[in-house]
Amino acid sequence: MPNRIYNTLFLCTGNSARSIMAAAILNEKGRGKFRAYSAGSQPKGAVNPNTIALLQGLGYDVSEMRSKSWDVFAKPGAPQFDFIITVCDDAANEPCPVWPGKPMTAHWGVADPTAIKGTDAEIARAFREAYRLLLRRIELLAALKITSLDQLSLQARLREIGRIEGATAKATAAT
Repeated sequence: MPNRIYNTLFLCTGNSARSIMAAAILNEKGRGKFRAYSAGSQPKGAVNPNTIALLQGLGYDVSEMRSKSWDVFAKPGAPQFDFIITVCDDAANEPCPVWPGKPMTAHWGVADPTAIKGTDAEIARAFREAYRLLLRRIELLAALKITSLDQLSLQARLREIGRIEGATAKATAAT
């Protein structure tokens, strides 16, 4: 019998950087266990070029990446999610659609690399740092023995992961 695949949705306001990176990382690191998607409450309409450059440089396939609204996943026929994780503080504060199936939620706040103003090197460094922080969290998620945890323990672990090094103040305070 094949292992269960856990559908995971990463949300951010613009869906142009952090949520895109998170979905790409989980689809790679969690292959065979997770299927990741990304969306935004107010999508930018295009993936940030720095996100594309970073992920391409790390060997990710970026051909299917696009900025999209979370409304896409609230329609009939959309995947049913097991986990919904916000990666920016703005999206964590917004009223979300009602997701079928009562997915577990967590907030993993990571500073917005698109907000950095500076030299090309400073901007690239901000994107690499966001990637590094997301990678660490997603490695922890992918390593979880989900079937051996009860619902409360799993929810607690998801929230703990969001509070590790580099979390925004909102994510650190989340309960």
